[in-house]
Amino acid sequence: MTDTPRFDLPPKAPPEIIEARQALAEQVCQELRLVGFPVDRGDLSGGPHYLPGVDVHVTPFVDGGVYANWHTDAELRDPALDLFAKGIDYANPPPAVRHYNTVLNQMQAALLGILASAGFEVEEPDRHGHGSMVLVTGFRPCSTKS
Repeated sequence: MTDTPRFDLPPKAPPEIIEARQALAEQVCQELRLVGFPVDRGDLSGGPHYLPGVDVHVTPFVDGGVYANWHTDAELRDPALDLFAKGIDYANPPPAVRHYNTVLNQMQAALLGILASAGFEVEEPDRHGHGSMVLVTGFRPCSTKS
């Protein structure tokens, strides 16, 4: 008998749910491309690549879904994350960290607003587990789209 700890993953969603999420993710990608955002499907290419722009991905778990997440260029991201890793005063973060967080927050707000305007059902998931991601839960066609 081994004393190795086991980590159970949450149960996976049935194939028809995953298929519906994949279709919804493609709709999200199409809409974001229409408004000019660069979009990547990291989940289809083997994992996140952190290309600048929007990463749209599907999580396969029962409690999963379709997520859109803004990624900045490494030139903006890496200095902020390096400072964060060294330890910062959260009450008064360095300018690089403050700017990086502001960009992520503003882009999350933009994604929420743009996708909602296009007819997607969106929400801000738990920040602790999902950072500045946007959860897309459905689509209701807009009467103004043809």
